[in-house]
Amino acid sequence: MPNHVEDFLTQSEEEAVIEAIRIAESNTSGEIRVHIERSSNNDATNRALEVFHLLKMDNTKLQNAVLIYVAVDEKTFVIYGDKGINDVVASDFWDSTKNLIQSHFKNGNFKQGLVEGIIKSGEQLKKYFPYHDSDTNELSNEISKG
Repeated sequence: MPNHVEDFLTQSEEEAVIEAIRIAESNTSGEIRVHIERSSNNDATNRALEVFHLLKMDNTKLQNAVLIYVAVDEKTFVIYGDKGINDVVASDFWDSTKNLIQSHFKNGNFKQGLVEGIIKSGEQLKKYFPYHDSDTNELSNEISKG
């Protein structure tokens, strides 16, 4: 992985990730965010939970937000789903999504890993939380950085 948050994705790669989020969310009431930062201070899972809270992702009406958290220095990432989505997806769903992302990250294809992880997450969100006309985009699609 690159050494700096700024080097993790190019501008056009960031735009492709944001577009993947927009497309995935167009079919579901669920919300997906990506957060990239330099370091999780050695506990990526706890930091992902903190970021989930800081981004107010735990405030979605149906508790169906998904965070893909990346810590560049530690070369690690976490997929964190809120209670609503975790209650309904298969128990191995996040592992299979993580493996998909990881296979791309290992080859340095960070954008592709994120895009495919977002698309896969979006498909599950669509299955359990289909889009309704009354749905609003509750969270920004922009990539947040720490």
